[in-house]
Amino acid sequence: MDMQQGADRADAILQQTLSGITPALRWNHGPSIDRICADGKGEGTGTGTVTRRIVILTKVSAERRGNLLGVIERDWKSRGFKIINVNSDKDMPAMDAATPDRFQVSVEVGATGQFGFTIGTPCLAKTNGVTNPTTTPNTPQRDVPFPPRDDIHDDFWSAVTPGGSSPQRPSSTGGG
Repeated sequence: MDMQQGADRADAILQQTLSGITPALRWNHGPSIDRICADGKGEGTGTGTVTRRIVILTKVSAERRGNLLGVIERDWKSRGFKIINVNSDKDMPAMDAATPDRFQVSVEVGATGQFGFTIGTPCLAKTNGVTNPTTTPNTPQRDVPFPPRDDIHDDFWSAVTPGGSSPQRPSSTGGG
């Protein structure tokens, strides 16, 4: 696999993660970075790595952060990812996982409560440049400093009371 193929695989992993979240989150691409892998002496190895980012623009309330992290963790485990680190900080939780093919993926909550995903490839055969992601975000690109604000309201994810139905299961219609 070369760096471009790795970047495409990274994009697919992020899209699979997003597609496993209901209701859907509003998102956009963050900056993509590719760099050379070096040996212990700081010399190039003929390989490189690619980092992709997705920023979540849906405002996820503090009350819903645990729900969302749980949905992501279950999805990653169901796809054979190994959870390698969990930061259970109340305000800025994060989780890191490794895929069976050695990609490193993380989800983190920033200082303002904004969710973001980052994925890095293992060192792969070097290519001359890597194209930007070709997946289409579900929000317009914003010409603002990275990261843009999470300012899109969602009736479920932005809710400040944890009541209501689970995002992964329909609510019951009986009782009351």
